Amino acid sequence: MRQVLRAHLLPALGLALALALAGCGGDETAPPRQGGAVRPPEATAEVQRRTILITEAAVGTVRPKTEISVAAQVMGRVAAVHVRPGSRVTRGQPLVELDAREFAARAQASVQSLAGARAGQAQAEQAVAAARAQADKARSTFQRLSALHGQGALAAEEMERARRDMLQADAALAQARDALTQAAAFARQSENLAQEASISEGYTVIAAPEAGEVVRRMAEPGDLAVPGKPLLLLQTGGGLWLEAAVREGLIARTPLGAGLSVVVDALGATLPGSVEEIVPSADPATRTFLVRVGLPPAEGLYQGMFGRLLIPVEAREAVLAPRAALRRTGQLAFVRVREGEVWRDIAVQPGRALGGEIEILAGLLGGETVGLFDAADAGSGGAPGREAGGN
Repeated sequence: MRQVLRAHLLPALGLALALALAGCGGDETAPPRQGGAVRPPEATAEVQRRTILITEAAVGTVRPKTEISVAAQVMGRVAAVHVRPGSRVTRGQPLVELDAREFAARAQASVQSLAGARAGQAQAEQAVAAARAQADKARSTFQRLSALHGQGALAAEEMERARRDMLQADAALAQARDALTQAAAFARQSENLAQEASISEGYTVIAAPEAGEVVRRMAEPGDLAVPGKPLLLLQTGGGLWLEAAVREGLIARTPLGAGLSVVVDALGATLPGSVEEIVPSADPATRTFLVRVGLPPAEGLYQGMFGRLLIPVEAREAVLAPRAALRRTGQLAFVRVREGEVWRDIAVQPGRALGGEIEILAGLLGGETVGLFDAADAGSGGAPGREAGGN
């Protein structure tokens, strides 16, 4: 009975001792060996020892580089909206129409007012012409009578009457000129009002300022359009970028023009990016800077998607093994290593996964040949060394 217990306890103690040595010795310690020879794997790979780049992720959102809010320039009821989200529009294409009846009536009234003002100005001009003629006649009469008075051929009373007539004519001319000035000012004001009413009527048709795609519709027929309140949101052909919140401790590692990788989980892809803008002010609440990283065109990439900006933090040497070489038994991890002509299972301490590879913190030194297993074998939980041991 003691022999049976010893046969079961010794391998377990060997595993525990191997893990303790691996955790204490670091990756420069000779890898522990355990168990006997096992069956050779069907596929193999070499463990690599190379420099890896450690990155820190800054989360963000995909946004369009050029986004235009379409808003009304006059207040009015929305009569029609001709586009939906996803619609492609061209420059000058009608997007929204407001109820134009009030604006049309105002424009017509201003046109009639302008016609009346211009008629009044014409009458004032005629009055000025008549007053000028009368004033010229009175002045000419006064000058003629003055000559006769100087010769003693005209009484003083006649001379005084001629002078009064001339002064009255001059006063009437001045009054006519003032009336003409007022009529001209009223005509100019009416013309401006008519022009403003015509422009306002034109604002009832809201057209696309640039070619692009409608990404959001924020108004429906019957809504009240107010200047400054967005009705539609257009994305023009400026491309997309990731707006990421980068903590202040990493902002020095994201200079303008730096090439960084962006992970978009919805696409399951990593895209190359370039830092294009940095808002030079940190958010006092989160202690982060807003960094905009330009993205290349990618199928299925839309604004509003979640993304992670990978910022390099440090470069260090690491031992990397294929993820398919790692097998787990409970909380223990093993790899099958070739030693000469035989294969043995070795306990290792895995670290972070890097694509199709995994970092080995302890147990391997690099350069070893390891066996590869499929997912079923890697996660089967089978104890190492059992494949060739039989009973």
